Amino acid sequence: MHRRGHVLLALPLSLSVWACSGAPEPAPARKSTTSAAAFELDEMTVDAMQQALSTGRLTSRRITELYLARIDAIDTKGPTLGSVIETNPDALSIADAMDKERKEKGPRGPLHGIPILIKDNIDTADRMMTTAGSLALVGPAPAQDAFIVERLRAAGVVLLGKTNLSEWANFRSTHSVSGWSARGGLVRNPYALDRNACGSSSGTGSAIAANLAAVGVGTETDGSIICPSSTNGLVGIKPTVGLASRAGIVPISHTQDTPGPMARTVRDAALLLAAMAGVDARDTATSESVGKVPPDFVTGLDANALKGARLGVLRGSFAGYSPQSDRVLDAAIAKLKALGAELLDPVALPNAGKYEDSELEVLKFEFKADLNTYLAGRPGLPVQTLADVIAFNAKNSDKEMPHFGQELFIDSEKRGPLTDPKYVQALRKDRTLSRGGIDTVLKSSRLDALVALSGGPAWRTDLVNGDHYLGSSTTPAAVAGYPSITVPAGDVAGLPIGVSFFGTAWSEATLIKLAYAFEQAMKARTVPGLK
Repeated sequence: MHRRGHVLLALPLSLSVWACSGAPEPAPARKSTTSAAAFELDEMTVDAMQQALSTGRLTSRRITELYLARIDAIDTKGPTLGSVIETNPDALSIADAMDKERKEKGPRGPLHGIPILIKDNIDTADRMMTTAGSLALVGPAPAQDAFIVERLRAAGVVLLGKTNLSEWANFRSTHSVSGWSARGGLVRNPYALDRNACGSSSGTGSAIAANLAAVGVGTETDGSIICPSSTNGLVGIKPTVGLASRAGIVPISHTQDTPGPMARTVRDAALLLAAMAGVDARDTATSESVGKVPPDFVTGLDANALKGARLGVLRGSFAGYSPQSDRVLDAAIAKLKALGAELLDPVALPNAGKYEDSELEVLKFEFKADLNTYLAGRPGLPVQTLADVIAFNAKNSDKEMPHFGQELFIDSEKRGPLTDPKYVQALRKDRTLSRGGIDTVLKSSRLDALVALSGGPAWRTDLVNGDHYLGSSTTPAAVAGYPSITVPAGDVAGLPIGVSFFGTAWSEATLIKLAYAFEQAMKARTVPGLK
């Protein structure tokens, strides 16, 4: 279907693992020849921040102040990236509390005192709103944090603010403009301000690329972590559905939705993923993770992890976006070979392209059911059902629909209950074909993972005609509910492009190790020029 944004417990990382992890690795970014004026925290990794915090060179309050000032200087003013929809009025007080706790008790773990940004479809029971970018959800804050927010607070993060997004996670119109919301306006790509930041997690992608926070959280149904990470020169991890809870996240699809980390390095993304993961009684899918998730995702990271790894390269419909993009893939494949990987190039993915129509049908059914359930838990809002939202948008069309409509909303409202045979058959088709295709090729060819271009370079934002989207490799893993990770691999005319590694369910640890080895050798990330 190729929709970017969705068409579309004890901390798992032990303190002992973190404390013994050695000196922080240098950030693998290269400075762009057009990079903006130096920023004190430019490309600083989580490990480097922790080192500065432990020596007293920096405090959490100082880091938070620096990020808030940068958000004001280049997101609200200056280039006006539009990536942060709201900053947290309590950010500095949280930072002060983390500094005090560090001094009195020591750090909780690797994210203690680290400022992060989360997407504005993730509930926070604080002085910030949760709106999915829509004016229909402006009002009282949720009564309870999303489970992943509970986990992150327990890890000691400083919740810096919320990021703008494609309104309703890009599931409102077939002619949408990625990165636009009625509440937040347009997100711009920091590598070229006239280019799109992609996907519904566009705000997180733009913000983390521009060094507005240490790391960020996005959400994906199909492409909304992978695409903005790829086009903004980031690492993005879409985990197996069930590794991280969806409770308290404005939904599209309970069979495909998942939150995931977006960061400037693989290690930072892995640290954030470990903090987010956990079993949640409010999301039954998380029970499937028991016994299948390692205690952390950073132990064993090895720059030589690709030696002897067997990888299948997807081309055909997963490439060919442009000759320049294919050259990025070819260079990545050459690097993988040089690092000792055994490659099947190309390898065919069974059933690819055979479930895009059924995917959309499933999403329409689940969106109506899941959104109605979510809204029932948000009393005090002006809308309580999808039908209410449709009516709100029609009444406020000058603000909500100046650029595109709500065809997907209207089509979804026409769908029946999740017992409808059309839904049951479409879901069975999705799961059988997507999971069967990935698992069959992995097993028959004895592969550790599949590799493909994440997508093409960012397109020019067009508020009149909508997105000019060339394609991506996100759909198979998204429909299957399987994990994928994108890593910067190169650029086309200064616009970043990533390569994705994806595999079977619960294979995050393997994919992260492979991605880390590729990242350390490729060193393809550049600092955006903000022009």
